[in-house]
Amino acid sequence: MAIVVHHLNNSRSQRILWLLEELGVDYGIRRYVRDAVTNLAPDALKAVHPLGKSPLVEIDGRVIEESGAIVQTLCERFGGGKWLPIPGTDEALRHLELMHFAEGSAMTPILLQLYTSRLGEAAAPLTPRIDEQLAAHFGYMEQILRPSGHFIGDDWTGADVMLSFPAEIALMQGRGAQYPRLSAFVASIHARPAWQAARAKGGDYFGM
Repeated sequence: MAIVVHHLNNSRSQRILWLLEELGVDYGIRRYVRDAVTNLAPDALKAVHPLGKSPLVEIDGRVIEESGAIVQTLCERFGGGKWLPIPGTDEALRHLELMHFAEGSAMTPILLQLYTSRLGEAAAPLTPRIDEQLAAHFGYMEQILRPSGHFIGDDWTGADVMLSFPAEIALMQGRGAQYPRLSAFVASIHARPAWQAARAKGGDYFGM
């Protein structure tokens, strides 16, 4: 089985590399580098998918888009019964909620802040609302982290993989002291040999 990750530096595709390392799956990487001025992905990604976004994963030539779908598929195919709750349980439903929360809710204020940061003073009317939403979503993640240090149950799941990126963003924004559980969660990820192997293979990742 041939697996290729279309990997963009400093992007959410880093967590896909981490998951593949955790699963012990052989994979190849096709690298793409952001434009130094615009920070946008190169047009070459549009040859793989019309939106030109990463991550994209090819499994035997089938291109899979969207981080949540990629994580779900990899866990189902290669997780060996781990990384996903038992189907039909309340934990499985909760897991589904958090998989969607990671991209559908948590990333919205993060992206809004990223886009409006280029507007200078023109962004002033939006800034208080964006800041409030960042605090709300990071605070919610801090609240729902279990004593085990995971979002679902007491072991690693796809939801932890998905939520690793917004948790890292919270720390990059200097909020580690404000959200100590998220800080410990990110530290536990970065200490894992699989994350370190993925980091070495992935290249630039926000200086981490």
